Amino acid sequence: MTATRGVLAYQELKAAVAQGWLVAGAPIDERQFQPASLDLRLGPVAYQLRASFLPFRETVERRLVHPDAVDVDLVIDRLSLDTGATLQRRSVYLIPLMESLALPPHVRGRTNPKSTTGRLDIFTRVITDGTPRFDEIRAGYHGPLYLEVSPQSFPVRVHAGLSLNQLRLSSGTAAMSDADLAALYRESPLLYDDDDQPVPLDRVAFNDGLGMGVDLSGRTSDGIIGYRAQPNPPLVDLARVGFYAVDEFWEPIKRPARDSYILEADRFYILASKERIRVPPDYAAEMVVYDAGAGEIRTHYAGFFDPGFGYGDGSVLGTKIVMEVRAREVPFMLYDGQTSFKVWFERLSSRPERLYGEGLGSSYQYQTLTLSKQFKRT
Repeated sequence: MTATRGVLAYQELKAAVAQGWLVAGAPIDERQFQPASLDLRLGPVAYQLRASFLPFRETVERRLVHPDAVDVDLVIDRLSLDTGATLQRRSVYLIPLMESLALPPHVRGRTNPKSTTGRLDIFTRVITDGTPRFDEIRAGYHGPLYLEVSPQSFPVRVHAGLSLNQLRLSSGTAAMSDADLAALYRESPLLYDDDDQPVPLDRVAFNDGLGMGVDLSGRTSDGIIGYRAQPNPPLVDLARVGFYAVDEFWEPIKRPARDSYILEADRFYILASKERIRVPPDYAAEMVVYDAGAGEIRTHYAGFFDPGFGYGDGSVLGTKIVMEVRAREVPFMLYDGQTSFKVWFERLSSRPERLYGEGLGSSYQYQTLTLSKQFKRT
């Protein structure tokens, strides 16, 4: 297969596996293939570390566990994930993934946490050999993949084969300029309000992506504007779905009397976007930082949106984006509708044969203010 310009779609990812660009110790399962990404799986062992690190010019193995490694004291403990293990809050773990890569020279990769991972405040990022950056995989990379995992709000139980992250592959220039994005918007609006009306183009903020705001109205969530993680919660087993009572882990936040809300410093919040977004079938999207000068908050941990999110067969008029938010160092006041993040669009190399929401275990196509799938839905 010769990749054309853009993000590889579902059928091209399958072809990439067939041609050996993606290989794994266990067969890659159909359920791992998303419309424009591939779920990556945890391997059978996790290393608890003293600190996060990047291998720089070395392999990860040499930095970590090689007999001649100068950084061998980086490892605190070795955990088996074959029958599951608990990862403690604020500890750092490194887990070799089942998948490895043998990319051709013109294909590069990028990774991002899955939605459930972000909503549980599990900080994750992928490391490759000889890299100076997290989550970015250089074109032509041949080698293993490692996932750094650090639960922040909840202790979590994980097991081998679980997927916490996703991989995208692309070739050439896939990103859209603001002019291209505005042209696409004129053709088919990408943002809708809660009355099923498209947001007028003159009210859309373009800043190397599509600016979006925070919803503090509680209009679509029975007067609840968000959730704040409890300070001393029980463990979350990621294998359990619809199992946990919300109030043991989360404090619901009622709509404030004013159009503003103060985030406490270093507390984790789940909030929802003011607008509803649509990702047409020929495009993929990613949530990114809007502007570092627009406020000392982190507004996302998980950011991939596959083609068809908020779009479906064309009948879905947008879906809310759930934001994972943490104020940095000092309390921060948010206002209803305040632009807090942006969505970056990329072209696909071809239209995917399957879209988000079409039998792919798509948990969040019709979400409003939605916690991760481990919690009971009311």
